[in-house]
Amino acid sequence: MVDSRHPSSDEVDELLRNAQLRDELEPYYDESISRVNVQQLSLAVENDFLASMLAWERAPVLPIYRWFDPELRPPRPSVLTDEDLHEILWDVIHKLHEQRIVLDFTDHLSDRELYCVIYRDILPAREKKIELSTNYLHWDCSHAGGDPDVWLQYYATEEERENWADSYRQPLPVKRNPQYLRDLPRDPL
Repeated sequence: MVDSRHPSSDEVDELLRNAQLRDELEPYYDESISRVNVQQLSLAVENDFLASMLAWERAPVLPIYRWFDPELRPPRPSVLTDEDLHEILWDVIHKLHEQRIVLDFTDHLSDRELYCVIYRDILPAREKKIELSTNYLHWDCSHAGGDPDVWLQYYATEEERENWADSYRQPLPVKRNPQYLRDLPRDPL
């Protein structure tokens, strides 16, 4: 039987970690910390949340190509043959995944189109580089042009399509199957 008057060493460690995290977060304190209902979280889960907040606050904002050492500077798409582009594309996809960047909704894009999205939109994008092994940056490649039609055509479920049509009172694009099915690396969750 556990005696609640004498906490275990793990509980003491979690309490000490909690105090340290709260002290380190003090300069960044805002309503987001007070909005967490700590009564519903275990101390370990609360500490993980606080650690992720601290990592967010301290993370540098860098162009993604600078997340790599050396910087990830693949060749311009226009200088590559289709064969070379395919090989370099998969190398870049794996390098992005090593930095916990996951590409979502890519199956409507040809290899060249996907490479162009990576080269033009993803690599120069300034994002917070958060150094947590559980943190993944998901890049929505269906929204690269800012048009919801791609997502609605290729990826949305029928329910999502109907909800969108009801919300925006606009006709839906024709549902299509993506042409370029890929088995891309995912986050482990």
